[in-house]
Amino acid sequence: MPTKKAKAINPAVALYEELIAAIPGVERKGDANPYTALNGNMFTLLHQSKNLAMRLPAGEREQFLKKHKAKLFEAYGAVMQEYVAVPDALLGNKKELAKYLQASYAYAKTLKPKPTKKKH
Repeated sequence: MPTKKAKAINPAVALYEELIAAIPGVERKGDANPYTALNGNMFTLLHQSKNLAMRLPAGEREQFLKKHKAKLFEAYGAVMQEYVAVPDALLGNKKELAKYLQASYAYAKTLKPKPTKKKH
């Protein structure tokens, strides 16, 4: 009987899952585009292109863009104004990434909850 091959885990996805696992209560959502959300507000996204985006408040966002020579995240031709594109060079620094992920999560806590679309 043929055996099932184990599905290979993409290194970017493995890193993303490791980062979000460090924050209690945060759970990964999505398949093709893994993301995290709180109260209906997305705060991180691992795009299918394997580019990581984090939602940061204005001051931290500007510092991040300057410090890491980064840009705002762009997907499907649209710029996501509150999201920074995490440069590849930063992906190897889990300690610094974790700080930004905490900041992103803290920012998401301040956002107004979005109404649920679930039917009762």
